[in-house]
Order: sequence, then C-alpha cells, then structure tokens
Amino acid sequence: MRNLMSSRPVRTAVVAALLGLSAFTAPSAEANSVVSTVPAVGAVLSQAPNAVSVTAATPLLPDGNSLAVTDPNGLKVDDGSLTIADTTAVVGLKPLTVTGIYTVAYTLLSPTDDPVTGSYTFLFNAPATVTSPSATPTPSGGSTAIFKRSTGSSSASITVYVFLGIATLVLLFLFWYARMIWIQARKGRQRRAHERGEK
Repeated sequence: MRNLMSSRPVRTAVVAALLGLSAFTAPSAEANSVVSTVPAVGAVLSQAPNAVSVTAATPLLPDGNSLAVTDPNGLKVDDGSLTIADTTAVVGLKPLTVTGIYTVAYTLLSPTDDPVTGSYTFLFNAPATVTSPSATPTPSGGSTAIFKRSTGSSSASITVYVFLGIATLVLLFLFWYARMIWIQARKGRQRRAHERGEK
C-alpha cells in the first residue's frame, strides 16, 4: 500500500482530485457590499434632498430590500416608495424641516450573496424660517354696507343742495321779474297822469 501511494502517478492523481473538489465547492460569486450612497456618508447639506439611494457591488433582488430614513427625533421621513434599479435602491423623502443628523438604514438582498445590512448618517441644516408679512385686513361685509350707505347719503345731500340752488335761482328770477313789472306799471301810471295834467 505504501508503495502504491508513494508512486508519482498516484500522488499526482490525488492532488488533482483534491484541487478539483476544492474548485467545485468554493463560492464563485463576488461578495456583495455598499459602494456608494446619496447623500454621501457624513455629508453636510443645506438643501433638503428629495430621495436617498444606496448602491451595492452586485445586482439586487427586486423584492425584499429595505431602505428607511429617520430624522433627529427618530421619526420616519421617507415616503416608502422604494424602487430597485439593478444595483441601486432608491427611496423618496418627505420634506425635511428639522436641523440635525438623519439616519439611513438599509438591507440589500443579492441573489448570489448574504444580505448586506447597515446604516449611515448625514447632517441637514434646515433654512431659517422666513416670517411672511401679515395680510392687510379686508373690510367686512358690514363695513362695506356702511360705506355704501354713506356714499348714498352723500349723493342724496348733493342732490338736495342742487335743488336748493335751483330753487334759489328761480326765486331770484321771480323777484327780479316782479320788480321789473312793478317798475313798468309805475312808469305807465306816471305817464298817464302826466297826460291827464296836460289836458
């Protein structure tokens, strides 16, 4: 037996068999990992992103992945609209309004490797709130009605003044006309008296 195992052809065959077995049992797939994120790990943002994405080294399964974003208070701020595009998982965000550190937690599933689970953070500085000027109060319906009544009263007063002015002019004209008639009548009487005196 020792002579059989010590012969060169036998040793060569055994080594070849072991190599073939190891080659058959060794995994051929590349280990999955995260290669990039948007926003980047540790990024400091002054403008709120509308989505977060995590890209893996290998293609992802269409189902079973998760991507969640929470604000500094631990409240969920992603909208749940997770989409998978080859090696990238993307989730939309609600409007960010709180300044602080946001956490992105992910679980990525690949058909050729174990799940990749992890998290990272980024800092968001919310813009200062700008106070809008208060709107000019509009007059209420009652005030409008009062204004309309006041306008109507003013118009009526003007009309009365016009009529009074016309009436005054008519009276003046009648007074002048009566005076003219009286003067003419007086002259007529004087003329007739003079004529009688001459006779």
